[in-house]
Amino acid sequence: MDKPINQLESEFDRAVSLHEGSADGTVVPIAGPRRSHETLRERERWFRQVLSALPAAVYTTDAGGRLTFYNDAAAEIWGQRPQIGGTEWCGSWKLFWPDGTPMEHGDCPMAIALKEDRAVRGMEAVCERPDGTRVPFIPYPTPLHDEAGRLVGAVNMLVDIGERKRAEERQHLMVRELHHRVKNTLATVQAIMGSTARSATSIDDFQNALIGRIGALAKTHVLLSEDGPVTFEDILHSELGAFDDGTEDRIRLTGPSVEIPTQLAVTLGLAVHELTANAVKHGALSEFGGKVDVSWSETIEANRRRLDFEWVESGGPKVLKPKRKGFGVRMLEFVLPGQIQATTAIEYKPKGVRLRCSVPLPSKVAE
Repeated sequence: MDKPINQLESEFDRAVSLHEGSADGTVVPIAGPRRSHETLRERERWFRQVLSALPAAVYTTDAGGRLTFYNDAAAEIWGQRPQIGGTEWCGSWKLFWPDGTPMEHGDCPMAIALKEDRAVRGMEAVCERPDGTRVPFIPYPTPLHDEAGRLVGAVNMLVDIGERKRAEERQHLMVRELHHRVKNTLATVQAIMGSTARSATSIDDFQNALIGRIGALAKTHVLLSEDGPVTFEDILHSELGAFDDGTEDRIRLTGPSVEIPTQLAVTLGLAVHELTANAVKHGALSEFGGKVDVSWSETIEANRRRLDFEWVESGGPKVLKPKRKGFGVRMLEFVLPGQIQATTAIEYKPKGVRLRCSVPLPSKVAE
């Protein structure tokens, strides 16, 4: 059995003290063995310094699997500093397979590498720290041999793949969200086409109305694809911005910043488009001097939020109540209450259309 380094050092020192000089004062040259021993110690120190400086988690064991060294990166993954010489196979508090099944330390990749005397690759595992947090990692255990080919231990590098796993989860979530949005968008387009066809009086009327509504849908999706939350003011600007001369004599928007969840933004975007299109075709924006005034507020009661807004037109032609309900009216009177549980009230006053709408919003906790 190999002697420990400190025992070898004592033997070398004892040999030096006995043979350093002879009776006649002649010095016996025995520096060779001591220099070799010092070189060995220096290499060991250098080896440990290199491993300690590595950002990757690295640890070593003897042939029996007992820990002989680990660096700070390994201690960080484990969440603890296990006892050198008293801990076997791995310094993890608990181990699990990727599917969450508990893994015995004696069955871990390092144990396999030592028991079967082979490098283990292509495995994944999960380390649970004493505080309960878990770190998925990929191990690279490799056996070590002496000059005679005998197994003397092993070295293992642990690669933390937690960030990669989180990125994969985010990607899967985004794909599912994309599928959900595409299905909803196609259903919305189908409903828009059917309603537009039923309310159109000519092919040109159908074409213009359909292009405008699909365009409004696209604008809302562009808003949703940008970084940051979508606010109610963003939705208003996307439709009314083209008619705003910057003087508030034509378009005036007044209200706080209110975030609109994705599931409500598309429906509200279509509603604002219908109001804008009606104002351009028949209402205040169809004549010079006409004005649209939109004001809104956010109400929070008992952890419930609500968006209340009012659309007021003035300065346009005299308003008459429509004899038949087209897509826009049905959108405001039936679709909004049906899809997003909004309450609406439309008044066709001679001076201009006035709409009051109240939309329930998810609570911050629910979002």
